[in-house]
Amino acid sequence: MANVQTVSYSPKAQAQGQGHRWLTDLEAKVVRGEAAYHAARQLQLSGFTPDVIVAHPGWGESLFLKDVWPQARMGIYSEFYYHAQGADMGFDLELSPPKEDDACRLRLKNANYDLHFPISHAGLSPTQWQRSVFPEPFRSKITVMHDGIDTQIILPDSDVSMTLGTRKGKLLLTRQDEIITFVNRNLEPYRGYHIFMRALPAILKARPRARVLIVGGDGVSYGALPPSASGESGKGTRGWRQVFLDEVKADIDLSRVHFLGKIPYREFVQMLQLSTVHAYLTYPFVLSWSLLEAMSAGCAIVASNTPPVREAITHNETGRLVDFFDVSSLASNLIELCENPDERKRLGQAARDFAIQQYDLRGHCLPGQLAWVQSFRDMPL
Repeated sequence: MANVQTVSYSPKAQAQGQGHRWLTDLEAKVVRGEAAYHAARQLQLSGFTPDVIVAHPGWGESLFLKDVWPQARMGIYSEFYYHAQGADMGFDLELSPPKEDDACRLRLKNANYDLHFPISHAGLSPTQWQRSVFPEPFRSKITVMHDGIDTQIILPDSDVSMTLGTRKGKLLLTRQDEIITFVNRNLEPYRGYHIFMRALPAILKARPRARVLIVGGDGVSYGALPPSASGESGKGTRGWRQVFLDEVKADIDLSRVHFLGKIPYREFVQMLQLSTVHAYLTYPFVLSWSLLEAMSAGCAIVASNTPPVREAITHNETGRLVDFFDVSSLASNLIELCENPDERKRLGQAARDFAIQQYDLRGHCLPGQLAWVQSFRDMPL
């Protein structure tokens, strides 16, 4: 980027010790913070003195930057503050039953943010709900402004097409096909992959021409790995993708379910533009950019009635909301929208209008982010 200097740093691996398991996460952040500190010291010695430090503190890099530049004002990206109740923890009792020491572990996981609060002048959260999970008095310092979606790149396209490779050869898909889409960075319970898969038998039976496109990797972004095939805890022999595919594969036409893995962004946008209807599910957690990108593409969306989804999807206005765990309701709403092109058009247009109004990068979010930086640039120390 023009006029932007990049300075890299390399955290040093730590010797394997016998530290307490609750401290493992914080130690990793301190290691990164130490590496960033030494890189910042070199910048300081070269004569660089910033007015403002803007950081995502989640991995610890900004822990010690104010010790290098105590006169700088710091603004931090306030993404998520963990709670033992009322958010993601304990939400899905089937797959993530609460443990008696969750509150203790999460207190230490939040310690990184707690160390940032006294040295930070302001915070930035992408949604109102994510702001709400932070404790006072720092919550009052947080401005809500999303990262932003480029609504001029992600827009409806009636002429879009996409070619898939299948066992029977290449398959050309267009807007004339009936396509149900689902996206996770990694296919896992946090983003409702298990609920979506359990809805597929009813959907595919009711819609014999429908094809399902599923995007996402086999790893884990959030939460734990699945139990092994033997039922023991720990690293599984199957990822979540296979676990829940195995659960339903006897009841679905596998030739109409396409796992695309992780795909280039251009193909991801094309897939959204192809969607007849899009499904989005999440625990009460960080909102996925993919939901807002689907809205920008004009998708008719069925989403989980969980925070912070309700900030983007208003039931029967910008999409449909269903209880996260209600498999039959998810299926029936997806089926109904497949059958009703006028309703799909209405919801899709309203979703795009809302995305432009609230989440457009250039028209709304970037000006808001710049205003946020300016708001604390001249704050008293």
